[in-house]
Amino acid sequence: MLIREANTADWPAIWPFFHRIVAAGETFTYPVDLGKEEARGWWMLPEPARTVVAVDQAGTVLGTAKMNRNHLGNAAHIASASFMVDSAHEGRGVGRALCRHAVEWARAAGFRGMQFNAVVETNTRAVGLYRSLGFEVLGTLPEGFRHPGHGYVGLHIMYRAL
Repeated sequence: MLIREANTADWPAIWPFFHRIVAAGETFTYPVDLGKEEARGWWMLPEPARTVVAVDQAGTVLGTAKMNRNHLGNAAHIASASFMVDSAHEGRGVGRALCRHAVEWARAAGFRGMQFNAVVETNTRAVGLYRSLGFEVLGTLPEGFRHPGHGYVGLHIMYRAL
C-alpha cells in the first residue's frame, strides 16, 4: 500500500465510497444528501492542509484522509484529520496506515497535538483504532449524534499529544 497526495484525478474513485459512507449517516456529521461537487470542496483541501489516498499496487484507491489545522489563532497548533476507507477494502489495515500517516504529517508540520472533534461512539472500530494509536476520549457530548439505527448517541472528542 502506498499513501500519496490526492489529486483531482482521484476524486472519481473517492466519491463512490465517500458518498456511501456519508449517505449511510452512521459515522460523519456531514449532511446525508451532500452533493458531489460540494463534497469535493469539503474533502479535497488546499495547502497548507493535506488530502491523501491509500492505493494498492494497481493504483486502486483503498481509502483517503484529510488533514488540517483544527483551530485558528492561538489554538492553531492543534491538528485534526478525517478518514474514509472503501468498504471493499476494510480490515486490511488501510485506516490504521492512514491514521499513522496523519499523525506523522501533523508532527512533521509542527503541531503539538491532534484532536478529533466528533467520533461517533457507536463507531467502535474507529474508536478502538484511535485508542490503539494513543488517542484518548477527553469527553463525550451526550446524544450529540442522531444515528439512523441507534437513535441519539454520543460524540467523542478524542486527543493525543504529538
